[in-house]
Amino acid sequence: MTEERKEVQGESIVLIDGVCHLCQGIVRFIIPRDPKAHFKFASLQSDAARELLKAGGLPEQQLDTVVLIENGKYYTQSAAVLRIARRLRFPWPAAYVFILIPGPLRNAMYRIVARNRYRWFGRDEQCLLPTPDMKRRFL
Repeated sequence: MTEERKEVQGESIVLIDGVCHLCQGIVRFIIPRDPKAHFKFASLQSDAARELLKAGGLPEQQLDTVVLIENGKYYTQSAAVLRIARRLRFPWPAAYVFILIPGPLRNAMYRIVARNRYRWFGRDEQCLLPTPDMKRRFL
C-alpha cells in the first residue's frame, strides 16, 4: 500500500470530472458547506483517482459520474450525490429523502444531466486549479 493510499483511508473522497464546469461547481458548493472537512477531492483525470478507481474495481477512465469513496465503499451516480448531501450542513441532509426513489429512476435522471453537462454548463481544457485554501482538500 502506498503512502498516499494510507493517507486517504477512513476519509470520504469525492472524485469529479476536473474539466466539467458543473463538477467544479459541485466542489465549490461542497467546501463551504462541509466546515469539518469530511470530504477530500480529486479529479478523475488524476493519477490518484485512477489508482482509487482501480482499487475499487471501477474503470480507470470513468469520467461520466461523480464517485464517492466512503468507508472503503464506492458510490456512483445519484447514490454518491445523495450521500454527499447527507454529510453537508443543514438543510442539505434533507435531500437524502430522495434515496427513497428507486435507484434506476434516480440514475436515469442523473445520466441525462451527466450526458449533457458539457453542453449545458461548459468545460475547460484543463482541470480545475484549486485556490490555496481549496488545495489542502485535494489529493
